[in-house]
Amino acid sequence: MSDVVRLAVFDCDGTLVDGQAAVVEAMAAACSALGEPLPDPNHTRRSVGLSLPSAMLSLFPDAGATRRDALVEAYKDAFRAARERNAVVEPLYDGIAELLTGLHAGGWQLAVATGKSMRGLKHTLETHGLSDLFSSLQTADRNPSKPDPAMLRNAMDDCLAQSCVMIGDTSYDMAMARQIGARAIGVDWGYHAPDELIDAGAERVVADTNELKELLDG
Repeated sequence: MSDVVRLAVFDCDGTLVDGQAAVVEAMAAACSALGEPLPDPNHTRRSVGLSLPSAMLSLFPDAGATRRDALVEAYKDAFRAARERNAVVEPLYDGIAELLTGLHAGGWQLAVATGKSMRGLKHTLETHGLSDLFSSLQTADRNPSKPDPAMLRNAMDDCLAQSCVMIGDTSYDMAMARQIGARAIGVDWGYHAPDELIDAGAERVVADTNELKELLDG
C-alpha cells in the first residue's frame, strides 16, 4: 500500500513574499496611463490573490468590461517594465525559506496557488532560490480565480494527493480550501485580518512560521 502524500499548498503574495509595494505601484502606473482614479491602496492590497480580471472588477465595479480589460493590460505592462528595471521588490517573510526547506526535507510535497501569472511566479521563486522545492505551480492565468478550487484540485492531481492543506493570508484562500473540504490555515502577516480568515473557514491563524511548522507536523 502506497504512502499517503502530504501536500501543503501555499499562496504567494502575502504568504511567502511581501509584494504589496510592487502591486500598489503597478496599479498606480496603470491608472495613470489610462487616466483612471487611483483606488485606495488598502483596497488594492485586499484584492491581492484574485486574478487580475477579478481584482479589477472588485476595484472598478462601475467601469465597463472593455475599460477593465485595458486596466488589466496596463497593469501587466507596468509590472513587466518594473521587472525589467529590477525595481520589483518582493522580500520573503521571516522564516519562510527555512520553513519550506524543512517541510520538503521532511517528505512534504509543496505547491503554490496564486493570483500571479506563471511568468511572475517563476520569477519570484527563482529570485529566492525556491523553484526546486515545488512540485506544482498553479496560477491565475491558467486557472479560474480564487476562491474557485480548481487550483487545489490541479495541485492534488499533479502530486497524486488525495487531500491537501492550504496556507494563505486571504479569505479567498480559506474559502477555496473549504469548498473541497481541505484544511485551511491562515497566516496573520498578510493582507486580510485574522478574524476574516476565521470567518472564511480557517481552522487556525498562525503568528509565525514556527507555529505553522508545528501545526503542520502535528
